[in-house]
Order: sequence, then C-alpha cells, then structure tokens
Amino acid sequence: MILGRRRRSSTQELPTLEQARPAGDFVASVLSHLREVVDVGWNLLEVDAEAHRLIREAGATSCYLDYHPVFGASPFGYVICTSVNDGVLHGRPRDRVLADGDLLSLDFAVAVEGWVADSCLTISVGSPRSEDQQLIRDTEQVMWAGIDQVRAGSTVGDIGHAVEREARALGYSINDRFGGHGVGRTMHEAPFVPNHGSPGQGAELVAGQLVTVEPFLVPTTSELMVDEDDGWTQLSADGSRGAHAEHTLYVTDGEPIVLTARADNPSPRSSLP
Repeated sequence: MILGRRRRSSTQELPTLEQARPAGDFVASVLSHLREVVDVGWNLLEVDAEAHRLIREAGATSCYLDYHPVFGASPFGYVICTSVNDGVLHGRPRDRVLADGDLLSLDFAVAVEGWVADSCLTISVGSPRSEDQQLIRDTEQVMWAGIDQVRAGSTVGDIGHAVEREARALGYSINDRFGGHGVGRTMHEAPFVPNHGSPGQGAELVAGQLVTVEPFLVPTTSELMVDEDDGWTQLSADGSRGAHAEHTLYVTDGEPIVLTARADNPSPRSSLP
C-alpha cells in the first residue's frame, strides 16, 4: 500500500473508553490464559476449542468464524489464529500436536458489547530456544516503537516509519503487505496501519479512535507465501521461524491507552525509573 499525504482518517463511529475496555480486557485475559495452559502435547484444535469455550462463557462474539477476506481461500471457520514455527500469520487451526520447542503465535479478536479488540502474542512451547526468545523480544520491541507514535494528530506514516526504523536497526527486513488496522464495530476498519512509511504521511489519527500496531518479524526474509494445504497460513518463504505481536490502542491526545495490555507484556515505560 502506498501512503499519500497527511489526511484525516475516515469518519467512523468512535467508542468511549468505557465502551472499548471490556473487549480489550477479555482479549488480554484469554491470551494470558492460553499462555499459561498451552503446552507440549496440546493439539491446535484443542487451543481453538479452549478459546471458543471462553468466548461462549463470556457472551462475546468471534471476529474470525465467518471471516473470508480476499487473501483467504475459504471462511476461516475457527476463533483464533495459531501460527507455528515458519507459519508467521493467519495460522488456521488444524490437527497438529505441539512439540517441545515449537514457536506459537496466537492472534485473537472478538467483539464484546458491540466493540472489537484484537491482539497477538508469540510464545515458546516447552523448552524455549534462545534465538526464539530473542526474536519474540525483538518483535515486541518493534511493536512498542510503533505504539509510541500513536496519538491524536500523528499519522499512520509516523507509526510505520517507527516500526520499520526499529526493525531495520535490529537487523530485520519488513514485509509491507500486512500490518495493523483500525478496529471498531468490526475487526478491520480504516485506517490501514503499515509496518513501513514516512513521517507525516497517510491517515491522521483522532482521539477516541481504535487502532492496532502489528509487526511480524522473520530473521532471514521478508517474503511470505500461502500454505497450499489450508489456503490461509502465511509461511516464511525460506522456512525460517517468525514471531508476531499486536495490541489494540485507544487514541488520546497524549500516550495511547493499551486496551489489550497484559501483566506479562507491560509497556517498556513501566520499567523506567
């Protein structure tokens, strides 16, 4: 996507902070729960079933079940993305048992009381590999660099520039096909929030808007290809592992409010004296 000059984001219904919080809290709680319980021996279909159970119990609505964008071969049919190892994005749950050392990304979006939140984390299953742990840390560091640019009056180009600059400083290249996005009554709304860009270009954020920042990194390539077996999962082109991170943010005139914040994923600001 090519960014244009600074322009206001599309007019859309904006929630109050109180309206937006329940979805963010629920998404954060589900991802924290899955991080704790998912382990070696879990089947990806069991991961989906556990997320589905929590959705039903909360009276929430999945954003994924009937989702069928142009880049998916069919309706998604599940409630969570489970991307394993070289599966970087949009991993469609299937009959696969997680093994020791697998790298698993969990991407989850639901509506609660009519408003959507969307978030992703990447975890090591069983015994972590040191290189995987570094990849996860780097991906989250890149995400927070983008989040630091989110405020009313900033543009999506400001966010994308920060994401790209941080990623390149850490030695990664950037895939520009997918990125963050607006959320609201539905999962994908304007504006597109790219992982690359130029300061001052693209849609301008407004207070009360909900957006996500969503980088994904692969150490050795920026190229992705679709898994022909499911028509959904985006695989790294060279078979190397990838990590993915995402938060939903409530835009203010100052620092954004991270609606999907988890206790295990605090802002880097929280560690500053």
